[in-house]
Amino acid sequence: MTQNLAPPQPVPSRVPRSRGFFGHPLGLMTLFTTELWERFSYYGMRAILLYYLTDAVKNGGLGIGQTTGLAVVSIYGTSVYLLSVVGGWLADRVLGARRSTLYGGLVIAAGHVCLAVPGAGFSYLGIILVALGTGLLKPNVSSMVGELYEREDGRRDSGFSIFYMGINIGSLVAPIVVGVARAAGGYHAGFACAAVGMAIALVFFVAGRRMLGEAGKAAPNPLTPAERPALIRTGLVIVGVIVAVLLTARIVSGAFGVTTMIDTLSVLAFAAPVAYFVVMFRSPKVTSNERSRLMAYIPLFISAMLFWMIFEQAATTLASYAADRTQLSVLGWTVAPELFQSVNPAAIVLLAPVFAWLWVKLDRPPATAAKFAIGLTLAALSFLFLAGASALAGSGKSPAWVMIVVYVIQTLGELCLSPVGLAATTLLAPRAFRGQAMALWFLAPAAGQAITAQLVTATEGTSDTVYFGGIGVVALASGLALFALAPWVSRHIHHGAETTAEAAVVH
Repeated sequence: MTQNLAPPQPVPSRVPRSRGFFGHPLGLMTLFTTELWERFSYYGMRAILLYYLTDAVKNGGLGIGQTTGLAVVSIYGTSVYLLSVVGGWLADRVLGARRSTLYGGLVIAAGHVCLAVPGAGFSYLGIILVALGTGLLKPNVSSMVGELYEREDGRRDSGFSIFYMGINIGSLVAPIVVGVARAAGGYHAGFACAAVGMAIALVFFVAGRRMLGEAGKAAPNPLTPAERPALIRTGLVIVGVIVAVLLTARIVSGAFGVTTMIDTLSVLAFAAPVAYFVVMFRSPKVTSNERSRLMAYIPLFISAMLFWMIFEQAATTLASYAADRTQLSVLGWTVAPELFQSVNPAAIVLLAPVFAWLWVKLDRPPATAAKFAIGLTLAALSFLFLAGASALAGSGKSPAWVMIVVYVIQTLGELCLSPVGLAATTLLAPRAFRGQAMALWFLAPAAGQAITAQLVTATEGTSDTVYFGGIGVVALASGLALFALAPWVSRHIHHGAETTAEAAVVH
């Protein structure tokens, strides 16, 4: 006997799957505009931070030494990435991505407001608040983008492409607008522009939260009461380690000050990835095949660390070279030195589609390790090129096109390494640690910028030619070494792959 059954009712989705934003969910518009303006505030502030720290007090700066200023900006970048690990954990286990983003945005806005107020105390408080807020917000906006799509939704990749375009638009416009504001009203006017940008980001996020549905609303893996005692013990151990490192740095430096904080954060940035790898290798949850993949990931991680060490000097040594060693008069126009920091996002916007087309069209695209090696080699060549330009300029200044070429070469390297970096991390990390893959990837730029903080201090007084040339030579040797290791890396990836399809994605 046939029974008449009611047609199955569709299960309501947790998030709206509309197509109102260029064929994508309207929630993408919320996150696109939020990230655009947040990146505007971040890169706007970063574009002038070194100049503000090192400029004379009579010019509105803080008047600290050039070397200390370079180290402070580098270690600020380190702290942002270290805190992003904490921010991702808080979102996963306690707050959820949505509240983490909101709270982080409020802290960032408060930090920019502090920077807009004259006074060294307000400035250092502002830098700390921006770092804390960015660490809370940075990893969680992109995680909500992923929640807007089902895993099999073919729009996912293009949705992330649109989202990342917002990042580049914000970072492209920021140095231009903030540079104009600084020229017209001084450093604090520039920081005020960054504060306005973050305020706009918050308005878009709060006003558009309904378009997100349930995305990011709850912590995906909330803490249970049974886990709290172990968490407290772990937290106390971490705090104890931080205090011990801080006290050791204080003893070595002889006084508690900026140098102590730089050394403390540097040690933590170096120790964190080492601890991560040791824990993963020793974990009983990690299989022998997973250890093979993990072994293959180590040279990729080191290469990424060296790449970001060079790339993130856009706000430090390259900003200093642009201001002090570059001819800023172009066709009769005087160019603000921070304007050069817009070259990278502009090149990304122009060249990303070309690279996406290139990887598809190539019959045999480079292996993952080869892409990393190409990226690191290009970063090395950018510094070697700048070292040569510095030598040719002698005691004079390099033409403006030199800085443009440096940034474009680095952008080419970024397009080779960065897009595959997180994919490689998530696929090569052991299954038990796959949820923490984003944290592991963030530790590469954290450690890279910590290296810069130590390098600028150790090489104080050396010429630009020696500094950029030395780093370029070491990075080039590392890139060539990775080319040689590429077959070994690929063999370990294939040996540890769980499926043929997985081996094809990262090879």
